[in-house]
Amino acid sequence: MLAYRHAFHAGNHADVLKHLVLMLVLQHMNGKEKGWRYVDTHAGAGGYSLQGEYAKKRGEFEQGIGALWGRDDLPPPLAALVGLVREFNAGKGLIQYPGSPAIAQALMRPQDQLRLFELHPTDHKILASYLGETPGVEVKLGDGYAALKSQLPPPTRRGIVLIDPPYEIKTDYPRVLAALREALERFADCVVLVWLPQLQLIEAAQLPQRLKAAADAAGKKGWLMARLTVAQADARGFGMMGSSVFVANPPHTLHGALQPVLPFLAQALAQFDGAKSALDRSASA
Repeated sequence: MLAYRHAFHAGNHADVLKHLVLMLVLQHMNGKEKGWRYVDTHAGAGGYSLQGEYAKKRGEFEQGIGALWGRDDLPPPLAALVGLVREFNAGKGLIQYPGSPAIAQALMRPQDQLRLFELHPTDHKILASYLGETPGVEVKLGDGYAALKSQLPPPTRRGIVLIDPPYEIKTDYPRVLAALREALERFADCVVLVWLPQLQLIEAAQLPQRLKAAADAAGKKGWLMARLTVAQADARGFGMMGSSVFVANPPHTLHGALQPVLPFLAQALAQFDGAKSALDRSASA
């Protein structure tokens, strides 16, 4: 379970989609003065070198953030995301990629809170050294799934949860579903983001429908799901073809913000001729 290192995949197409949605959600939350609490169940290291051996071994960022970096025709949301990555690099070119905690920290205000959980001791140590002393931020070495009990509902009754496991073990699929249910049972207004890999596995195919049913049953504002398909599986049917971000209780602005951007993003990050995007939502979203 602790063998996974996100540094191999940092800045790839899945990170771009995930962080685009996260950025748009937090920008919406910042439209009101009252503070919010962001809970990251699988926070990782917070930032990743794109010049190190991990990132260079696969070079996945080159078909992710790297494919957007030099373009001057990006839709405004993608331009804003690339802007956050530029700020993270302090204007020194594309050297590092921010993880979800760094994206959230860039958008947090003095009244907001980050609660970051990571089980891998090395990644936790890096994250703690980066954000552990930041006002409003708590970095914990622990199970993010189990942490939801202590974090929800937040005092301000405004909360965002990101559930983003590696899915390297099949027990992550039922645990993700259970975590979504628990988050909504504890705080029915919570905005819950779940990242999902697009794989040729029965568990990966079934989880979106189960998440939709759970959100319909326990959430107040329905659900939204954004998907990018940018690659093909290999001859044996292995490999990640794309990914999705499922959002329970999506902000009312999210669908309109994503609708014109996803087709552009699918083509910009395409690794084969059949690349496409999809954006679905419930009737109540």
